[in-house]
Amino acid sequence: MTKAQNENRLNGNGLPVIQDADLVDKVVLVRVDHNVVKDGIIRDPYRIDRTIGTLYNIVERGGRIILMTHVGRPRDKKTGEITCDAGSSTEPIAAYIERKLHTKIRVPTFRIENKRGIVGIDTSINLAIKDLRRHKIGAIYLPNTRWFEGEEATGELRGSFASQLAGLADVFVNDAFGSWQPNVSTFDVTRYLPAYAGFLMQEEILHLDKVLKPERPFVAVVAGAKYDTKIGPLNELYKKVDYLILGGVIYNTYLSAKYNIRIAGVPEEDIEAAKKLVSMDKENQKIVELPYIVEADTLGEKVEGEYRTINIQDLVPGKSYGYILDIDSSSFTYKRVADVIGSARTIFVNAVMSYTPHYTKGSEALDRTIDGNRTALKFYGGGDTLQEFKSLCPGLYLSVLDDALYYFFTGGGSVLKAIEQNDAMGMKPVQALIENKKNMENELTR
Repeated sequence: MTKAQNENRLNGNGLPVIQDADLVDKVVLVRVDHNVVKDGIIRDPYRIDRTIGTLYNIVERGGRIILMTHVGRPRDKKTGEITCDAGSSTEPIAAYIERKLHTKIRVPTFRIENKRGIVGIDTSINLAIKDLRRHKIGAIYLPNTRWFEGEEATGELRGSFASQLAGLADVFVNDAFGSWQPNVSTFDVTRYLPAYAGFLMQEEILHLDKVLKPERPFVAVVAGAKYDTKIGPLNELYKKVDYLILGGVIYNTYLSAKYNIRIAGVPEEDIEAAKKLVSMDKENQKIVELPYIVEADTLGEKVEGEYRTINIQDLVPGKSYGYILDIDSSSFTYKRVADVIGSARTIFVNAVMSYTPHYTKGSEALDRTIDGNRTALKFYGGGDTLQEFKSLCPGLYLSVLDDALYYFFTGGGSVLKAIEQNDAMGMKPVQALIENKKNMENELTR
């Protein structure tokens, strides 16, 4: 499809797009998903780089930018206490964009209260906004949105923070596809400002449609560190695929449930939950089992003599096994596995097959086997999935970045959430944009 056709398709579904926004002399509040910092260091700038087009477009059309993102999880879920430290600051992101775009970006500071984080946005930011409008600085980058007490709050605190954010700008643009949670900075702020989807958000939604309505055969590869967090999306994905390949703890849990074994690190409640998937597959037989797994005595470094390859056909019911930390690379040359991947027309990957950094063969073999299929559309979702691809197959990663057969989503969780809902536009922040457009149109017709 052409760009115009894609734009019309999004507009036809009610999504307001940045192309339709009046940005001349406007301060534009842009929510991005630059959650790429760990311990104060940028792990991979891919998510930042993918938003550069939206930022350039805003400035080129006369707008002035205020950026915001969440970084990590500084709020303790049990106590509600917020810790604001350099490890989850937006300073490294602002510095990276400064170097990238040769501009000056200011990160304002606000008073931080013990355990509460930043209580609110005070008037000290007004000078920065004045400098922004006068082109003395290129952009403002707010502190981590999760440092603000109101971001994940309820009631009055939430409403107050939404008003404060909206008071900074004239227009809101959401380009944070990976941030599907309906927090103040992704959801509530749309009630106060004209709101639009940025270019990255649009592109992710359009490619997500190709996962929800795939060319067949459709093969999905899913792995994860915990089974319980993937139950909903996994069950929905199972209904949509022709074949499903599992890895990581998810595969360990499935094997435990199917073969009545115990694998170190797999909770009993997860095994019970996985029995539903095992039961479904008895009839449909969509799950393609990887035959050779790597058992280790301990977590940690790969020590010769302390790990071994096991054929799943040799698993003994009732027996307990050590940690299953990898898929042996020979699994991907096994005829059934190779045939399923090789004949696919659409492949979706949200998976790290190995317990990295010490066990890597399974993940590397997966990526290279998938690349051997030169006709399938290949969709990779999730920061960890992308990071492992880049780390284990750097040459391949660079060679396919601009390959039309590949697409790398910036948010794996968002893709799985949309799959669970069976709707590319079903996530609440996207629905908030659509609702905002309806409200604006109603205002014009009154």
